[in-house]
Amino acid sequence: MGIVKIGDDLHEELRKASSVMCRSINAQAEFWIKVGMLAEANPTIPFTEIMAQQLKNAEIQAPKVAAA
Repeated sequence: MGIVKIGDDLHEELRKASSVMCRSINAQAEFWIKVGMLAEANPTIPFTEIMAQQLKNAEIQAPKVAAA
């Protein structure tokens, strides 16, 4: 485990996002880092597909939303 220094503005965005997403500030930062790494490594894959693949890798079946 290490310490990552970030600016005050980004920390405030983390704090706000973490409250909306029901995560700790550290968990929100880890999420953004992980998704950012995956997006950077796979620039042609949209965010939704990256997340769907991560859920599949964790053997989580996300419920389907019925079209209106």
